[in-house]
Amino acid sequence: MRAVRFHETGGPEVLRREEVALPVPGPGQVRVRVAASAFNAADDGMRAGFLPIPIVLPHVPGYDVSGTVDALGEGVEDLAVGDAVIGFLPMERDGGAAEHVLAPAQALVAAPTSVPLADAAALPSVALTAWQALFDDGELTAGQRVLINGAGGVVGKYATALAHRASVHVIATASPRSAEAVRAAGADEVVDRTTTDLLHAVTEQVDVLLNLAPIEPERFSALVALVRDGGKVVSTTAFMATPGDEARGVSATTVFVRPNRERLAELVSLVDAGQLHVEVTRRIPLADLPALHAEAAAGRVPGKVVVLAG
Repeated sequence: MRAVRFHETGGPEVLRREEVALPVPGPGQVRVRVAASAFNAADDGMRAGFLPIPIVLPHVPGYDVSGTVDALGEGVEDLAVGDAVIGFLPMERDGGAAEHVLAPAQALVAAPTSVPLADAAALPSVALTAWQALFDDGELTAGQRVLINGAGGVVGKYATALAHRASVHVIATASPRSAEAVRAAGADEVVDRTTTDLLHAVTEQVDVLLNLAPIEPERFSALVALVRDGGKVVSTTAFMATPGDEARGVSATTVFVRPNRERLAELVSLVDAGQLHVEVTRRIPLADLPALHAEAAAGRVPGKVVVLAG
């Protein structure tokens, strides 16, 4: 089968499109014929050697995947050959930038039926990140208030929609380009991040500040004043410390997405119910993945890109 992988960490040039042996599922595993994988910033970081994830070389990137089960390992009883599935694969193992991938059965759930199977690869880790940031780490409940800094990104729009569905009042920052999409996702207030100072725009403190965007540490610390006593600051910017305020009981948490099969299945049901929109900005062939990594290494890749296996 064909796969894109790297034998050493480094720049995008270390990625190679190769013929590799078709993997055979072991106990508790299934083999998936890949429809698509999704590109995430962490793929760029792992290839470059910046992220401390213990991958084994050579490594196939692409830990978000969609496809069809085509072989079962011993002991797998709740999946069948022919099932359309999506999954958030263990990041340290080979991913879905290939024609086939092995996956733990517990990492896979039935794919949404309301979107093309390839596009469904765009859902798992980003939607799980949004849910976990809001409700697991942020402990938001109905009637509370959240400030989402960076709501115009993919995770931000999922977070906005999920918070709105949970009857949370959403204040979201966005650029003029993404403001309408953020409103459509359910934001109650949208602050133009290019022209408005949040410290003046937010007139009532929030229960949770969720940061999803690059931000200067001093600016981040200043925004903690917008959180009520006993509230929470949650952030996905793992490259910098998340500030809190111990004197006021404001806790700080940095989010690292975690596998959760039950939650992923629930997110799929929300997609099929029309309550979550799966965002796909671009679709590229597997052969173009090295070029996408080069684009990411040169600067941020906007939106969500899926990598088609076929």
